[in-house]
Amino acid sequence: MYRTEPVETYQTFFLDRPDGHRLYVEQSGNPQGIPVLMCHGGPGGGSSPFQRTLFDASRYRIVLFDQRGCGQSTPFASLEANTTATLCEDIEAIRQHLQIESWVVAGGSWGSTLALYYGQQHPERCLGFILRGIFLARSQDIDWLYRPGGGASQLFPDYFADFMAPILGMAGLDVLVAYQQLLQHPDKNLQLSAAQAWSLWEARVATLLPNQNMRAGAVEAESALPLARIENHYFLHHCFMAPDQLLRDLHRVRHLPCYIVHGRYDIVCKMENAWTLSQQWPGSVLKIVQDAGHSASEAGICRALFQMSLLLADRLTAQET
Repeated sequence: MYRTEPVETYQTFFLDRPDGHRLYVEQSGNPQGIPVLMCHGGPGGGSSPFQRTLFDASRYRIVLFDQRGCGQSTPFASLEANTTATLCEDIEAIRQHLQIESWVVAGGSWGSTLALYYGQQHPERCLGFILRGIFLARSQDIDWLYRPGGGASQLFPDYFADFMAPILGMAGLDVLVAYQQLLQHPDKNLQLSAAQAWSLWEARVATLLPNQNMRAGAVEAESALPLARIENHYFLHHCFMAPDQLLRDLHRVRHLPCYIVHGRYDIVCKMENAWTLSQQWPGSVLKIVQDAGHSASEAGICRALFQMSLLLADRLTAQET
């Protein structure tokens, strides 16, 4: 049963990487338990203590890290050497540093993308997957949330108008290109204002019911700047992947167990993403949460993720006996 009691870390450290990046890494739960790596969203969202609670701390050795440029990792909001491939290399470096032979790979939203990408590059290091709010990084998935005429803009035209307001004077430019100019502008105040508009748009549509705390947190500089700058950077570059790469390479991980949780009314990452993934992954388990949107903090999503972690732990334990 999912409980909200805090899970304390037993180790935190920083891992130096090439190109001047320094990653925050933490461990919690049972040091002798099933290793699980949690990939946070964004890209640029950062990890949080809440994510530790999504796994049974008595059964899992929980590894969290902040991806390049966000959370406690440095340099702050950096786009240099920040690609899907470098994040994948970071994950392998963390695994090797912790001397973990293989682990469960989990992630939500962009974290599900990164988890799948990593798994397809290193299937021999994966025990299975727990994924939430599936983002397949296709052009249609980016268009859905950020471009006029996409599904999200039609469902929330008032919020989308606020999102478009900072770039109204940049007619003729694609939305992502226009935001890039603001988010990488030399004027730091202009950067922050654009980042706040970008981040607030996501926060407003992330939950089934309005969440004022999430919206307030979204516009704080330490969260808005890395999220907006890094997301924009990735989405302009098609997440540094070939078209439909995750589905094309799914054969590399289909033999592994996969548990998928997706909110029925997810506006950030449409439900079709999870459905398509599950249909192309025989044996995968898809849990549709009927009273939830995108955010992992919604009660039904929390409960479902925790339940999936128990099911996978039971499955892996049974395989050992």
